[in-house]
Amino acid sequence: MTTFIWVIVLLLGAVALTALARRLRAPYPTFLAIGGACLAFIPNGPHWTLDPSLALALFVAPVLMDAAFDTSLRDVRDNWLPIANLVLIAVMLTTLAVACVARWLVPDMPWGAAIALGAIVAPPDASAAITIVRQARLPHRLAKILEGEGLLNDATALLIYRIAVGAVATGGVTRTEALETFAIAVPASLVAGYVLGRIALWILALHREAPTAIIIQFCSTFGVWILADEIGLSAILTLVVYAMTIAWTAPIRTPARIRVSAYAVWETAVFVLNVLAFVMIGLQVGPILERLDPSQRLHYGLFALAVLATVIVVRMIWCMAYNNGMRVDIARRGFHPPRPMLRPSVGSGLVISWTGMRGIVTLAAAFALPQGFPYRDLILLTAFCVVLGTMVIQGLTLRPLIERLSFDEYDPVAHEVAQARVAAYRAALTTLDGDSSDEAKLLRKELSKLLAQAEGSDGTSFEGPLDSLRLRGIAVARRTTYELRISGEIGDDAYHMLEEEFDWAEMSAGAPRR
Repeated sequence: MTTFIWVIVLLLGAVALTALARRLRAPYPTFLAIGGACLAFIPNGPHWTLDPSLALALFVAPVLMDAAFDTSLRDVRDNWLPIANLVLIAVMLTTLAVACVARWLVPDMPWGAAIALGAIVAPPDASAAITIVRQARLPHRLAKILEGEGLLNDATALLIYRIAVGAVATGGVTRTEALETFAIAVPASLVAGYVLGRIALWILALHREAPTAIIIQFCSTFGVWILADEIGLSAILTLVVYAMTIAWTAPIRTPARIRVSAYAVWETAVFVLNVLAFVMIGLQVGPILERLDPSQRLHYGLFALAVLATVIVVRMIWCMAYNNGMRVDIARRGFHPPRPMLRPSVGSGLVISWTGMRGIVTLAAAFALPQGFPYRDLILLTAFCVVLGTMVIQGLTLRPLIERLSFDEYDPVAHEVAQARVAAYRAALTTLDGDSSDEAKLLRKELSKLLAQAEGSDGTSFEGPLDSLRLRGIAVARRTTYELRISGEIGDDAYHMLEEEFDWAEMSAGAPRR
């Protein structure tokens, strides 16, 4: 009963912290990090343990699935070069720099443990940055770069992490073995993710009830992660490709009532997992501090501060150097993006370099280190300090920085929403051609009114159809919007906004159960 009471208290506390963060217009993970730190100093607090081998699957898999499902392939493709630099070079530089600092401060630390620490703290968590982005209206291009980085940098970091942990366990890994791991794991993970995604689509099509469909979604997410990890693939890459494969086809096949329910459940689950991750790590910090004498606490604290400074400085140096190189190249060759988007500037470089908040992946990877791993307590404490430090220092100052820079950019998502809405309702009207019934006349009249409203809308707000006679028009509108997404005329952000609009219209129209 005591554990159950603690769970209720902690969840309610997280809700209160989230409400406070929303009021202060700050990312809620920042307040969760502060709350997790406070747990370490609560007397007679709960003492919960979790099998380290479960940490990554439990905390990271659903969060990654949720993020990957909403990622726009078109926008990732448009911004592949800056995303690739952040995902590959920035992560590797940070890992190497942290490993060198760790070895300098603690010469007895094995290189495998030092590199594992670097890989743990290297990948920024996009969720906190995206929370701020939505509040401060960051230009679309910068938001897409951050989303793409947050989705893929974990794959690079965790591949390095797995090699480093394996090196410590086996006594060493040669450079050739490490390169072979990358060369085999990456393409095999891409293929496995696609194949598993196609299988999942077939299974999900057999289940038309929301509870069973949602349970299958969660079970398959954990199953894909565990399977990939067990056969030596990159669980991150496999799950990302798996999610994108489903996201590309499932929307047009999934009934609205299942999708609406699933989105609500997934959003709640991701929030609870974030809370649980900060709670579990916070509860581990207390016993670690208790085992240290005052001199060791000072040493551990200085070590953590040095690593925190390293991850911030390395990202800033690399991002600003890359940004400067891009601006020089644009000055020489010109700027020719595939669609209107923000040009690289000093301001955009500053924002990207300052969005280095670490989060749930760093916490889960630190927790997942096996018992007996060299300097496990130091690494775990350092990881938590890096998360807390970046969340507080960067998380609370990012929005003022964005507002101070005053970005002014044309909103492509609103334009695409308006464009797709007009096409969708024109297609819905076409389905009524030749139908002279009174019902069709009523629906034709209202759809004509809605089309006129859509043609004059800027895409920021719209009130969709609600009558029970509109299912046929909604179905055609949905199909038209989906085809615009497939052709690349609109991105996933615009598509999902209209998808939600059609879902609610379909549900209010009394869509029959299938």
